[in-house]
Amino acid sequence: MDLKDMILQIGQKIDKIKDNLQTEEATKNALIMPMLTALGYNVFDPTEVLPEYTCDIGTKKGEKIDYAILKDGEPVILIECKHWAQDLSLYDNQLLRYFGVSTAKFGVLTNGIIWRFYTDLEKPNQMDTVPFLEVNLQALKDAQIEELKKFHKSYFNVETVLSTANELKYLGELRAVIQTELTDPSPDFTRYVVKQLYTGIVTQRVVEEFQPLLKRSISLYINDIIADRLKVAMKESEPANKPAEEPAEGLEECATDDGIDTTDEEMDAYHICRAILSEYISPDRISYKDTKRYFAVIIDGKVTQTVCRLRFNYRDIRRISFITEDKLEENVDLPDGDLSHIYNYRDKLIEIAKRYDK
Repeated sequence: MDLKDMILQIGQKIDKIKDNLQTEEATKNALIMPMLTALGYNVFDPTEVLPEYTCDIGTKKGEKIDYAILKDGEPVILIECKHWAQDLSLYDNQLLRYFGVSTAKFGVLTNGIIWRFYTDLEKPNQMDTVPFLEVNLQALKDAQIEELKKFHKSYFNVETVLSTANELKYLGELRAVIQTELTDPSPDFTRYVVKQLYTGIVTQRVVEEFQPLLKRSISLYINDIIADRLKVAMKESEPANKPAEEPAEGLEECATDDGIDTTDEEMDAYHICRAILSEYISPDRISYKDTKRYFAVIIDGKVTQTVCRLRFNYRDIRRISFITEDKLEENVDLPDGDLSHIYNYRDKLIEIAKRYDK
């Protein structure tokens, strides 16, 4: 089993076991030690992985950090562990103190699910306040696995990791800024865009008028990109159809014949759902089933693993039905029929997909 498979295996079992991990020690045993093992370290060899490593901080003697990864008898990576449910942002200062009195070049703060990697890019021997790499084992990306490989015992080299840490740090920060602006454009960003097309004076009132328009334009543009790329990359065949069910009460059906017509709008919505779900599972596992009454997004080609149903066959209504654990439908209507609102239900879609991996 290679590194990717081992890490994915750890991520997939988190939801199944985390509620049984009542203590920090249980989190270490079930999540953190397996991760260190996946990275090639023998957690039972204190010359490689030393638990309770002592870091004297000023007048405080005997302060201990959970683990130190050793090389030639010296610490190269310090690891501070927390319970899986704890917010890591509350503890980065603790790791910072240990880092400052150690020869280690890297610090790791983790609750077994989130892994944050730090170094001293801004000031020598002083840990940065922002990690250069953050990995969520429940939403792992291929690019992050490549970065984790650099910490594998077989490949680990301080200079190699440091050479990419600076780039990773700023890539992460830039991505966060871009994500914020694309999700909720700031007045400054809106003003910059409006100046490209508005011939008058860009007052505060003009900015406020354009903000919702800009937000909607960004959503539509992203939808187009996702739909175009997935249509090119994925060639799919339609699953077999099953008998239709009765339309929901109070909705007037606008289909004019007994055939099944998969519309561009349904496919656009499907591609949005697929893009969201691909953050958690492989796109190859995601497909659809079209019927006369609804369009279902399913996993592993099984209608018993339906994530949601798109009900677009009724006039003036674009409705999504999420499948609950009781196999019931939780219905929501998209405001103004705007498909971009599907992104607002990202967490719900992924939550349902995780249910089928248990």
